Order: sequence, then C-alpha cells, then structure tokens
Amino acid sequence: MNIGVLALQGAFIEHEQMLGALGADSFEIRQRRDLDREFDGLIIPGGESTVMGKLLRELDLFDPVLERIKDGMPVFGTCAGLILLAKEIHEDDTVHLGTMDTVARRNAYGRQLGSFHTDAEFKGLGIVPMTFIRAPYIVSAGDDVEILATVDGKIVAARQDNQLVTAFHPELDSDLSIHWYFLDMVEKHSTKSA
Repeated sequence: MNIGVLALQGAFIEHEQMLGALGADSFEIRQRRDLDREFDGLIIPGGESTVMGKLLRELDLFDPVLERIKDGMPVFGTCAGLILLAKEIHEDDTVHLGTMDTVARRNAYGRQLGSFHTDAEFKGLGIVPMTFIRAPYIVSAGDDVEILATVDGKIVAARQDNQLVTAFHPELDSDLSIHWYFLDMVEKHSTKSA
C-alpha cells in the first residue's frame, strides 16, 4: 500500500512517520509529475488552507487531485485539509476542492483557544488524543456525512464515502488508531476496485 502525502506545507513528515509505523509506504507530492506514481490514497495535512489552495493551482496539482478524489481515491484531510475538502467555508466565499458535503469554520476556536489538547470519543475507535492548533470545526454536514467525533458539541471528525477529515492533528500524537482507520479505508477501496 502506497500513500501520497501532499507536501506543500504543514506536518507532512509526521504523517509519513505514522504511516511507516503502520507498515505503509508513502511519498511526498510536491509537483505535478509526482502524481504520475501509483498510489492508493492521499493525505492532505494541516497548514494554511488559503496558501495550500493557491499552491495546488499554481503547481498544476488542483485538477488532477480533484479528479482522483471524485473518482473515489481515499483521502484524509487534517485541519487545513478539512477546509480544503469542505463544500463551503463559513463566512467565506472561497471554495477549494469542495468535495465533501460540509461547512467548515476556519480558526474556529479563536485566539485564546488557538491550540489545545483533549481526549475524546472517536466512533469505532474509542477515546483518542486530539491536538488542536488554530483548528477549524465543521459547522454543519449533509445527510451522507457520518459524524465520527465531537468536542464541546462541535464536529471535529467526519467521513463521507472515500473522504475522512479531522479538525485536529492525529499525526502529532503517538496514537496510531486514526491513521490505521484511514489505511483500512484504503485497503477496502483497493479490494473493491480490484
């Protein structure tokens, strides 16, 4: 199993380390030709969503990445990745990939709570550690979106078909369960496609 990790900014190396700990191969996607490689899933890490959206377009990555997601390739977006995949951004006309039926709120916790850590229930996995850094959350989600975790009544993890998002950064904790969850999605998709 080979996972492409969008490496334009953010904690992409930490995602690669988590994947390696679970026995999955990964490689960094930095330019258009990197998408010519064979891979089974994609991770869009945290960072600055506006900058990442701009770089996706400037580096000619936007359309091929969008096409792969629409074709069913499993994708996991953390923090800014959640915003890039959202169909709508609260009080912002910007839409990036827009493939997930969610409304995301950027920097939703404000400056005082810009970063915090908690442990909360993640559907199917039990209690997991959650590190939030100037995090978004999902304001609302469509009927096809499965809510996987909430913190203080706010949606912080969700799944729609081949798309998984978290408002927090599982790659910054030692718990491997959410990356395992994503790899399970990838494996099931590969089996179905074979």
